Formats: sequence, C-alpha cells, structure tokens
Amino acid sequence: MKYDSYLELYKTKTFESMNLYFKSREIFPGGVSHNIRYFRPYPFFTRKARGKYLYDVDGNKYLDFWNGHWALILGHSPPRVTQKLVKQLKNGTLYGTVNKDSLKLGWEIKKAIPLAENIRFCSTGSEATMYATRLARSATGKRVIAKVEGGWHGFNTNLLQSVNYPYEVDEGLGLIEDEGHFVESLQFNDIERSLKVLESIKDDLAAIIVEPVLGGAGCILPKNGYLQGLQEFAKNNGSLFILDEIVTGFRFSYGAAMNNFNLEPDLFTLGKIIGGGLPIGAVCGKKEIMKLADATIEGDKSTYCSIGGGTFSANPMTMKAGFHTLRTLRNDRSIYDKINNLGEFTRIELSKLFDELKIRAEVTGIGSIFMIHFLNDNVKAINNALDAALSDKEMLNNYNLALMAYHGIFFLPGKMGAFSNAHEKKDSIKLLNATRDIFENSKYINFLEKNDKNLVF
Repeated sequence: MKYDSYLELYKTKTFESMNLYFKSREIFPGGVSHNIRYFRPYPFFTRKARGKYLYDVDGNKYLDFWNGHWALILGHSPPRVTQKLVKQLKNGTLYGTVNKDSLKLGWEIKKAIPLAENIRFCSTGSEATMYATRLARSATGKRVIAKVEGGWHGFNTNLLQSVNYPYEVDEGLGLIEDEGHFVESLQFNDIERSLKVLESIKDDLAAIIVEPVLGGAGCILPKNGYLQGLQEFAKNNGSLFILDEIVTGFRFSYGAAMNNFNLEPDLFTLGKIIGGGLPIGAVCGKKEIMKLADATIEGDKSTYCSIGGGTFSANPMTMKAGFHTLRTLRNDRSIYDKINNLGEFTRIELSKLFDELKIRAEVTGIGSIFMIHFLNDNVKAINNALDAALSDKEMLNNYNLALMAYHGIFFLPGKMGAFSNAHEKKDSIKLLNATRDIFENSKYINFLEKNDKNLVF
C-alpha cells in the first residue's frame, strides 16, 4: 500500500468532512466526543446510516463493519425497531418515572439469562461496570478489584487502569494515585501468573472482573480453563466473579457468552445490543447482591450501596428499542447462524489469503466478530492484549484507511469488525477481494517494501 496514494485519495473524496473537522476542533477537544473516533488524517462525517452502509456528507457510501461500536446486530435503522421508535416518539422520549417498557425488556433479559435474578438499567456501559464494582465492594467489605491488562470496562475511575500499553503507566491526568492501589492487573490467558497475583491480594480482594472475550484489546479468545480458573479462585476466596458482557451479551447467541464458556458469575454487565441502537447499560446478578441497590429496604441506609441511577436510566425510547431488538433475535434464531457463519468464513478465508500472500498476520475472533493483527519479529502470535499492542498497528491503520479510500469499506482504524443481520456473504467476499487488491496491486508496492518486516518469503 503506497501511503501517499490512498491518503491523498481519501482527502480528495472527503473535502467537506475535512472542513467540518477543522470547525469541530473549535468546539470539541480533538474535534470529537469519543477519543477513539478520531483517526488520521481526520474522520469523515456521517450523514445517515441504513442497513449495512454509512453515508458521509461528501456523498461517499461505506460498507460498515464497525456497526456502531459493534452494537447494531440487526444493522443500521432496522425497520421493525425504527417503526416502534417513531410511535414512541409521539408518546414521549423521557418520562422521569417508571414505565412498562422497562419491565418488558427486563423480563426479556431475565428469561434469556436466568442468572439475571435482578437488573438495574443505566445509560452507559461505564456506569454498569462502576455499579458492579461498588456492589462487589459493598457485598464483600473488601476493596481491591482485579482486572486483566487491556481489559476495557468503560471510562470510570474505578477501572481505568492498565487499559493501554504500556500498562504500568497511568492512563491519564486526573487520576488520584491512591485509587490505583485498589486495582490489580492480571495477564490474560496466563492462569499461573494470574493466580499468583490473586494470591498476593486475596485478603482484600472484592472481585475479579473480566470480559469473556477481550474486545477492544484485540478480539482475543480465552484459553481453555483460564476464565474457569479465575472464577474458581473468586468463589474459594469469598470474592465476587464479574463478567463484563457489554460486547458479548446477545452477540453470539440469544443470551450471554457465559453460556458458551460454562461460567456462573455473581454479577455481570450488559450494554450495546440490549439497547437496540440507543444508549444503555445494565448490571445484573444474584438477588442477595443486587439487594444492596434496593433503597426501599427498611433499616440503616448506610448498610446499603444504593447505586442509584441517572436521568435517562430506563427511558422509554431505549427500552422500546431494546425490547424489539431482543424479540426479533428471539423469534428468528437463524440470525445467529447467519452472522456467526459469516464471521467464521471471513476469519478462515482472510487467514488463507494472508498465508497465500506471504503476509504474517493472525485473524482472531469468535462468532460474528473478527480482527486482523499484522505480526512482526516481536509478536509471533496473539494470546493477550500485550501481543495485540506490540503487533504492527501502523500497518493495520494504513490497511484500514486503504479499505476506506479505495474500496469504500469501513472499520474504525485499529479496531475489530462485526457482522450484522444486514450483511451478506458477498460483503465478506468484497472484503477479501479488496484485501487482495491492496496487497497485490503494484500501486501499493512502496508500502509493502516499507513494511517488509511483515512479509514472509
């Protein structure tokens, strides 16, 4: 890939987005309202989204594998959901009181995931994981939360540790040093090393929190026995085991990934898919723990966590969108067969293609999610977030930009992709053909020479 060629093409095709981005920098720090949405040279500005496509302000159409942070399992603006939202819009967007739609969505989740004995809705995944850690500390009387390196649980202070490489460095300004003393990091997929760390903090260990599949850290599967080992330690130690299923919940099947890995967490969090394209988070779990959020219990309120909520918690628009999304998935389980098969086909065929082209790469993922990692002399395989962080990120970002500029295919640069029900096999084939073109076509030869450390001859 010749960097200058696709960079200039991208700029030529996104002139209005460039103008808007310069204006946005005058209003928003960095020109964006979510750090990861910035990419070089600047992000395009989306005008609308339908099905599997994004349309930008310059008239470009992109085949979308980002799918709204992987939340849109039915695709953009699915008619069944949008029709219900139009109807709800006429009845109100925010009541500020309880509503029947929250009960319907809650029961839908509870029936699909029996361990959701009690549920508390909120508006973001960050809130949900914050609530989960507060509940764990309240239930156990202990302070330390263990998480894995690279594990992303939202931008809340309690868990904003060891998210980005280098993991031993503070994540950003504004964090108080003392807060870091109560978060301990584990190496994903290294059970022996993780258990040693846990043993050293067991007397003050409130909970272990982990994603069943590392999402933003690289779309990495757990090795057999790793998650089970963490769960067993927590159970034997009187600590809580928390699964962050904000990405994985309802992504692989009608339920949670805990079923795929035979896990029984004390608490778990949901988000993304259960909101049907609108903001949501949820903390779920056993009644004896969740009762600590019950402000109606008589007695000394200081003994209860009372995790509260936000203005937009369980608002009728989100509840309606979430319920009809989940009901669509429940009534048509073939959706999971379709998107999981697309994911499997894509991972296999991309791996074959990179092998044929003699490019060192590993394609990770499960079900309908996948990610490409370009390997190098330092990284021979992807087992954890450190491996993903030390892989050739520059090559990945350049590849993603080339897909956008030349082929109208969108991944948020450096992030994993996901299939939705709006996608078809021909979309996977388009990605395969585009990838072949990028690495075979002579106009990219300068890029390949520049990145010859990734080639195997």
